[in-house]
Amino acid sequence: MQKLDGKICLVTGAARGIGEAIARAFAAEGAEIIVTDINETGGRAVAADLGARFETLDVGAEDDWTRMAEIIPAPDVLVNNAGVTGFENGERVHDPEHASLEAWRDVHRINLDGTFLGCRYAIKAMRGKGGGSIINISSRSGMVGIPGAAAYASSKAAIRNHTKSVALYCAQQGLNIRCNSIHPAAILTPMWEPMLGDGKDREARMAALVSDTPLKRFGTPQEVAALALLLASDDAAYMTGAELTMDGGILAGSAAAPGG
Repeated sequence: MQKLDGKICLVTGAARGIGEAIARAFAAEGAEIIVTDINETGGRAVAADLGARFETLDVGAEDDWTRMAEIIPAPDVLVNNAGVTGFENGERVHDPEHASLEAWRDVHRINLDGTFLGCRYAIKAMRGKGGGSIINISSRSGMVGIPGAAAYASSKAAIRNHTKSVALYCAQQGLNIRCNSIHPAAILTPMWEPMLGDGKDREARMAALVSDTPLKRFGTPQEVAALALLLASDDAAYMTGAELTMDGGILAGSAAAPGG
């Protein structure tokens, strides 16, 4: 028997990267997948390949979640994966001194508001089913300061904390709804491509970007998906409010031997 047989799983930001990998991993374990994204072309392509359903979803728009509650009223698993760094549409300043309020709010609208709205939708939907699993994709950046990406770090830290609030609320309500967060660091997704390029120095650029990672490599979307699969399945039935870090050992400390 597959781990997610018969489970309805909605994944946000599933047109590419980590979201796509999670959708594929869940489908391989028997889940009925709802692929959602604002990227309609990419999302439909992933859904068609999986034999899944696609729905356009702007996670920061409350009306979109209201519509989702009407058309997907009873999911078993929700993965709040959709997110932005703030640098997607050209270089914008995101340090604490010079970031604009508009840029700050743009990042929080997707990352934090989107997660809040997704959790609210899932609690109401899963309450009627008697249980479910909410998986929030945070970041290693939500556990440490990031001077050049203050809005991103702030939003991901808030996701980390809100996950725990949701987990405790559901337990307090006597609901068998689990909520956990995953905190990836450098995962090799399309968002890195502009920095890596495709020239002869690509490998050197990759090595430089993970030089402070003890395992000296990027993680893969499939590795994040494997962790999400655990949290979605009944194997993690006693896990709620947990934060799982996938960072190649960065937060463990230094891998260098102490000097004499």
